[in-house]
Amino acid sequence: MTPGLWRSLGDSAPLWPGRNWPLGATWTAEATNFALHAPDATEVWLCVFDDEDESGGERRFPLTEHSLGIWHGALPGLAPGTRYGFRVNGPWEPGDGLRFNPQKLLLDPYGLAVSGTTSAGPEVLAYDVDDPSQPSTLDSAPATARSVVVDPAFDWEGDARPQVRWRDTVIYELHVKGFTKLHDRIPEELRGTYAGLGHPVVTDYLRDLGVTAVELLPVHQFFSEPALLERGTTNYWGYNSIGFFAPTGAYSSSGDRGQQVTEFKQMVKALHRAGLEVILDVVYNHTAEADPQGASLSFRGLDDRGFYRRVPPGPAADRDDAAAAFDDTYWDVTGCGNTVNAEDPLALRLILDSLRYWVTEMHVDGFRFDLMSALTRTGPDIDMSCKLLVAMGQDPILRHVKLIAEPWDVSMGGYLVGQMPPPWVEWNDQYRDTIRDFWRGHTNGMHGVATRLAGSSDLYADDGRSAYNSVNFVTSHDGFTVRDLVSYDHKHNEANGEDNRDGSDNNRSWNHGVEGETDDPEIVALRRRQAANLMATLCLSNGVPMLTAGDERGRSQGGNNNAYCQDNEISWVDWSVDGGYGAWLDVYDLTKTALRLRREHQTLRQRHWFEGRPTIVGGPKDLAWLHPTGREITDADWHDTGLRTIGMFVSGKPLREPGPKGEQVIDASFLIWFHAGPEPCAVFLPDNDWVRKGQVVLSTDPDLPCGTPVESSEELLIGPRCVVVLQETE
Repeated sequence: MTPGLWRSLGDSAPLWPGRNWPLGATWTAEATNFALHAPDATEVWLCVFDDEDESGGERRFPLTEHSLGIWHGALPGLAPGTRYGFRVNGPWEPGDGLRFNPQKLLLDPYGLAVSGTTSAGPEVLAYDVDDPSQPSTLDSAPATARSVVVDPAFDWEGDARPQVRWRDTVIYELHVKGFTKLHDRIPEELRGTYAGLGHPVVTDYLRDLGVTAVELLPVHQFFSEPALLERGTTNYWGYNSIGFFAPTGAYSSSGDRGQQVTEFKQMVKALHRAGLEVILDVVYNHTAEADPQGASLSFRGLDDRGFYRRVPPGPAADRDDAAAAFDDTYWDVTGCGNTVNAEDPLALRLILDSLRYWVTEMHVDGFRFDLMSALTRTGPDIDMSCKLLVAMGQDPILRHVKLIAEPWDVSMGGYLVGQMPPPWVEWNDQYRDTIRDFWRGHTNGMHGVATRLAGSSDLYADDGRSAYNSVNFVTSHDGFTVRDLVSYDHKHNEANGEDNRDGSDNNRSWNHGVEGETDDPEIVALRRRQAANLMATLCLSNGVPMLTAGDERGRSQGGNNNAYCQDNEISWVDWSVDGGYGAWLDVYDLTKTALRLRREHQTLRQRHWFEGRPTIVGGPKDLAWLHPTGREITDADWHDTGLRTIGMFVSGKPLREPGPKGEQVIDASFLIWFHAGPEPCAVFLPDNDWVRKGQVVLSTDPDLPCGTPVESSEELLIGPRCVVVLQETE
């Protein structure tokens, strides 16, 4: 608020009727309109704060106008940066989802920015901790954050979205803070911020590596769970959203009074200028208010009954008053205490409005939906025709952005891999598990491996989708890094304070003989080769590859496979040479080479499914699987559990997909050998018209460097556990 403005408002400042749309705080130089959905409320106050007053200077303005469940009013003369919140009164019947308490200052669900944070004390609870059947009399204002009035004006300077086709997309999953917090070439005051991520040092690195999109771990305003704060940690990943329009202020280098909005936009503009798309990991399935015993921060005090999914309560006669207050009325398939009810008209509206806001006002290019299955339900059942999917599929803005589903939740029936409708693409955990098993020598035959390498047609071909509907990954934020995947047999999550009980036990990892770091040169060399194998396989498989930040440079979390609460060096990317990058430079170079081959050759990123037959009469098959002897794989070979080597021949003469004007596209052909056996393996090029000769263009075998020529019918000896890529030459 501008100096002296508050005194000019005073207690008797006029409150205009305003209007009931758009929801949230809409600033103009004349007045700021406030509109809040609280259909069961009986009274609503707009609370505005003066920072010059040591007591916080709260002034309350009753919103007397309401229509269609929306309370509204306009306050003239407010400046951008003004902090505000709401107090809402109404019935106190918690067993029926009515949890109104005017002692609780509530965030605006449509607020464009949030200032401050929230404590874990009893002040933020709507109920009396000594008698949960009664409302709390403690004022939460001193212990909670405020929403901020924002001027949305910004000069995008003709921002041009990269608009990369799915088949050309390479995703790089990163954490805004953790990616640059330790970067010594970025000014210290910008490290760990939106501005740091938009710095030329970062954009140059990402573009040079060969990725086309950054997927940001949650940036919606979030708060840490009380249990984490009590044991001295925080929610680092950010999967605990409360402000679905507000970029979290913690990643702003310039302040949290609306500056974070401008800084986020500047970051997006810088990434776009570098040709990089911006995808947000979004968490609409639950909120930071957690279970009924959690804090009352926003939705719980406005429309708890509508916003959160319920299960039928038990008979009232079986409950005392205290039990009724905490009756298990929430239906939780997220594991976080509550599930957002996307069937509710206003909850659905909020999700859609939020998504459109981030596309139109913040210029992001797509979204990855956390626990998408939780939002795809009609009642308790999965429904691919649910309101949210139908609405997004018809929306003229949202249907044209990148939409990625994490196609599961924590329920038994929520696993939807291969089932999301077009235009959705999916995180494919079956790719992850199969490729991890292959390189650690735990396969049950090569058929599953080949299916994943070729794009997972078993999951996506039956309903007209393409190979790019599979987002392939071997690691993500959740689990081991690649370095830890080849260095640990077991998780080591002691730092999380949960007695190592948290995190998955199904890591499909292999320590290669020693648990954790070692100075043994043979083990170190083998681990780096295995890491290179994993990265090369990921980059050269059909589908959309997703890399996890730092995997290409040997980032380790010390065996922690659930570092969600580690906002420290355990999670941050180490950019120093001593931090592993120097020793892992070969993995970085190989990853970069694999992505360059993918980018330069459409053969390695095809949209159409392979058919195992020629694309023209007399031509080679578009895809053939080869036995080490040079012949095609037979049915018996597919079920040979001892086979550890397979060749993937992909023809570019011509490609099945025509060019932009319908012309034939002729590209190079490739033969990729994947050898996971512990001993060297002799392989042969097939003696036919497909490949007469070639040269090595990528190799994890130090004895087969790039440029090595290969002739048909000649024996090619591949070292233990290696990927070798041959490109056909004339």
